[in-house]
Amino acid sequence: MENTENDQNDHEKETKNDTPAEANGVEEEEEDELSKEIMARHFRPSIIKTEAWEGYMFAGLEIRIKESTDLYGAMLWPSAMVLCHFLDTHREAHNLEDKNIIELGAGTGLVTIVTSLLGAKVTSTDLPEILGNLQYNVNRNTRGRCRHPPLVTELSWGKDLEKRFPRASCHFDYIMAADVVYAHPFLNELMETFEHLCQDNTVILWAMRFRLDPENSFVGRFQKLFHLEELYNLPGLKIKLYSATRRCPRSQHLDTT
Repeated sequence: MENTENDQNDHEKETKNDTPAEANGVEEEEEDELSKEIMARHFRPSIIKTEAWEGYMFAGLEIRIKESTDLYGAMLWPSAMVLCHFLDTHREAHNLEDKNIIELGAGTGLVTIVTSLLGAKVTSTDLPEILGNLQYNVNRNTRGRCRHPPLVTELSWGKDLEKRFPRASCHFDYIMAADVVYAHPFLNELMETFEHLCQDNTVILWAMRFRLDPENSFVGRFQKLFHLEELYNLPGLKIKLYSATRRCPRSQHLDTT
């Protein structure tokens, strides 16, 4: 008798879950296909000769990226590929030709390279120890290919922002950020940097991989300052892509703490 009741309860649970599973099935399948399409942009050389590199296909061109395995920030993470795929496949909605762009935490430089190949004027930033490898990748993949040679420069979040990027003269159409939010101790400085660089008409395109609670809490804090729109949600990759703009004019101030 007990087994029969358990079987009936299990059947009822399955029946209740049938409808939402079917309703979500198509959406989940589409998200899975998008994830596969994005990751297919990555390839490895069949033969490694003098230098190890990873290959990517964006803007109709082959891009070769050298990673620095001894530096966490000089490795390429899938969030950068997600952001590049979006830009490459949404050129009409986000026409980057002659737009002023700054990338935060550029790392290996893939986003900087792709946005430059798509015609933007790009300022690529990261910590001093990252810049050597970043500059190498940018030079290798943009020289002779871009109408605006990208600028690679140091930016430590929260430090000397007004001196390095004066609000009166530095106006960016886009701020690009891929996988800059993770369990590091500089989330407050990152928020301050977003707030300083973002003008009233600036669009932030931000891809992030959700790992731990700090990522979730950062999104909540971010929404106090910025309107947030979800562009991609890729559960298989644990990555979301957001678009954001300021909630209020710069003349007004919101407490981010």
